[in-house]
Amino acid sequence: MTPIRTRLEALAQNLWWCWNPEAGALFRALDPERWTELHHNPVHMLAELSDDTLSARTPPDRLAAVERAFGAYLYEGNTWAARNVPQLVDPVAYFSMEFALHESLPIYSGGLGVLAGDHVKSASDLGLPFVGVGLLYREGYFKQVIEYGGQVAAYPRVPLDVLPLKKLDVVVQVPHGRGSYFATAWELQVGRVRLLLLDSDMPENAPEHRLLSRHLYGGDEAMRIRQEVLLGIGGVRMLRALDIDPGVFHMNEGHCAFAVLELMREGIAAGLTKDAALAAARAKCVFTTHTPVPAGHDRFGWELKNAALAGMRVAMGLPEGALMDLGRVKPGDMNETLCMTVLALRGSRAANGVSELHGQVSREMWTGLWPKLPIDQVPISYVTNGVHVPSWIHPKVAAMLDRACTGWREGAPISLTDVSDFELWTLRTDLRYELVGYARRRTGQKTLISQALCMGFARRFAPYKRGNLLFSDPDRLARLLFRHPIQLFFAGKSHPRDDAGQAIIREVLSWTRDERFRGRVVFLPDYDMELGRRLTQGVDLWLNLPRRPREASGTSGMKVPLNLGVNASVLDGWWPEAYDGTNGFAVGEAKDYANSDTQDAEDAESLFSILEDQVVPEYFDRDAQGIPRAWVTRMRRSLETCLQQFHTDRMVAEYASRFYAAR
Repeated sequence: MTPIRTRLEALAQNLWWCWNPEAGALFRALDPERWTELHHNPVHMLAELSDDTLSARTPPDRLAAVERAFGAYLYEGNTWAARNVPQLVDPVAYFSMEFALHESLPIYSGGLGVLAGDHVKSASDLGLPFVGVGLLYREGYFKQVIEYGGQVAAYPRVPLDVLPLKKLDVVVQVPHGRGSYFATAWELQVGRVRLLLLDSDMPENAPEHRLLSRHLYGGDEAMRIRQEVLLGIGGVRMLRALDIDPGVFHMNEGHCAFAVLELMREGIAAGLTKDAALAAARAKCVFTTHTPVPAGHDRFGWELKNAALAGMRVAMGLPEGALMDLGRVKPGDMNETLCMTVLALRGSRAANGVSELHGQVSREMWTGLWPKLPIDQVPISYVTNGVHVPSWIHPKVAAMLDRACTGWREGAPISLTDVSDFELWTLRTDLRYELVGYARRRTGQKTLISQALCMGFARRFAPYKRGNLLFSDPDRLARLLFRHPIQLFFAGKSHPRDDAGQAIIREVLSWTRDERFRGRVVFLPDYDMELGRRLTQGVDLWLNLPRRPREASGTSGMKVPLNLGVNASVLDGWWPEAYDGTNGFAVGEAKDYANSDTQDAEDAESLFSILEDQVVPEYFDRDAQGIPRAWVTRMRRSLETCLQQFHTDRMVAEYASRFYAAR
């Protein structure tokens, strides 16, 4: 018989386990305390435990059941892709600077990575021919430590030897200036999908090139352009070295746009003219933009471009300025830098924003590329983001849906009419209890209570996200929090070079020490996938307060309805498509402002009015059974209206039908 260790290791080497609760529970049962300490890493767990321990703590019937489910998943022939896009035979190569797949693999910073990771998981679930391409970061994104009333960045090494990574025996050359350096790749299996992570930290390389695989978003502009060359050009070359011939190259944000240059170089080497090579590259590429403000798009001057790509231009036989022009709205304008988004738009046959509103904003932003077209005909559409439901829904909610909604896992509409208010409220109470217990363990604050209304604000602390908006009137907030038992949970990081974002974190931390808010306002440090999952599963009300229209999508709020939570959000990103008046709350108005101070003041007033006049009365008005009927109705509508519409299965199916399989 195959040893227990071998069977468990086979499961641990594929991240399929992390969105299948029965598999995760199998590993957790081996040593629950150590499982938590190791950030739920089964490879690390198995390396520590003896064969005898594994045999004693692994129920044979449960292991066999998980193995059967895993095998059935891998070898299922009647997938969504087989039924709906059978013409999609050649793989889709999906490029992204970051992938958030699990908390034990910290090669992500925030929403872009979470979206990419969820995209990969749904591509696997749908059975698409699909390969991901990214970078391996030896120290990942920074770990947030709270000291001296502020954020401190720490960079622990990622333990590659106890991760489900396989180093590939392949090396490619990546251009740098008029020379080159080497890169290899590691493979990560995500269900049916291969994820290739390029790595330049090789002894053959100079230190400056080895550093490219150190940090995500950790360096200056010179480091950024070189990492993007490694991803875009190195990524295409790695696919070729592995004999993978994609039919589609999907660039997730402008970081990946140098893939267009490598595809052009291949065409020119095959005898095509520059224009024909660009057309051939464009025929294979699609592009998703995530950035609704001009300043957020990567731009590089001639010096940086030349330092990174002078040899590439020569190899392509192009004159001075030709590469810069590919990334300029106005080719020939010597004052214009190379914009990665422009390069991606010029090099793609299809482009999209990530919500309906963001698509509109993007068309307005890039209308200069199509000066003869009206704005509404600029060829940038939208595919609204989603979240991978199996990764973010609490198992107890999934079990309830299994009982109440036949076919929901296959996309059937959800109706909770057969589920009583009592069952829904009991389930919501259980999830809140779990969050409060977790927060008490993380912070040591024993005064937190599970009977309180729990509100959450967790995301990257960029100034436009307004993490301090509630504190614009601290006296009013204090009255609100103490009139009824209410607890407010904050979490989030700010990039180490974002001084304004870090100042907001310091401000929020200072309010947690204010006597008026002690025990009611809590900051949970080191926001990662686990903390995000805990918060979105446990809170009653999720706050999203960006300055409209600067939030492209906002996927964190999509996770809350899956778990019977409710959103209170500015009408930005995904929320205008979701909000119907019964399933949450709309903060502010859907209008543009010339003055951000006016916008902040009006949105703050709207938020306080919603909390005081709607949220608190609905939540705390209980009947004889102790059930807040109006609030439960809103919870019910939140889940019914949002789960299927904002699932990455819907999103990836839309990409497959509209972009991948279309020609």
